Amino acid sequence: MPITSELRGDGIRVITMEHPPVNALTVQGWFDVAAALDEAAKDLSTHVVVLRAEGRGFNAGVDIKEMQRTTGFDALIGANKGCFAAFKAVYECAVPVIAAVNGFCLGGGVGLVGNADCVVASDDAFFGVPEVNQGALGAATHMARLVPQHLMRTLYFTARTITAAELVQHGSVLEVVPRDRLDDAALKVAGEIASKDTRVIRAAKEALNGIDPIDVNKSYRFEQGFTMELNLAGVSDELRDAFVHEQRAGTEKTRGAE
Repeated sequence: MPITSELRGDGIRVITMEHPPVNALTVQGWFDVAAALDEAAKDLSTHVVVLRAEGRGFNAGVDIKEMQRTTGFDALIGANKGCFAAFKAVYECAVPVIAAVNGFCLGGGVGLVGNADCVVASDDAFFGVPEVNQGALGAATHMARLVPQHLMRTLYFTARTITAAELVQHGSVLEVVPRDRLDDAALKVAGEIASKDTRVIRAAKEALNGIDPIDVNKSYRFEQGFTMELNLAGVSDELRDAFVHEQRAGTEKTRGAE
């Protein structure tokens, strides 16, 4: 299964994403992430969640190849709804969610991390929202929770990435550690939270969401509307086809060099 959930004896629930080769989640994968987080929220034995990944990177966003294999707009609509459900589940999870980020965190990955309560990253981690390259819009809402407004706009328009070390300077990443220490670092913070009275922590999570200046659910949904417009205009399909073609060409070139 690409999404697994394990509740430890200390009240820490570890949710792991593993969907090779790059953790670009299918439509079902996004809904599975949401389901795992919703389960954690309802389980009073869960005091805190660590959201992590196995493989080369934390998350590469939606599975564009799945989208291009599907006729009509079913996959697009499914991805939109799946991402919305997953991001919402992170934000509204009744307990704090700690994102343990390794390698790349792109597109939908930023949506997950931006809605998390705490972020710990490995020293090879980097973040970006390359949506404009594929004719989509989204996750600016969540990138804006990681960096100041003007930097967010620059990253969004250029599809540039930013390293975890740089995000530490903005206060959005708690700490950067070597890759082999990432899980331990995330579990350390999780342990501190799990040791508190979960009734208080759950109340605190709800209170902090209640005083948030931006409604992240409505903000992200607004962004998604422009993605639908670009798809109806045919722009997105053209750019996604180019992306898939480029990926295939790169794979064939790699095979030829072997």
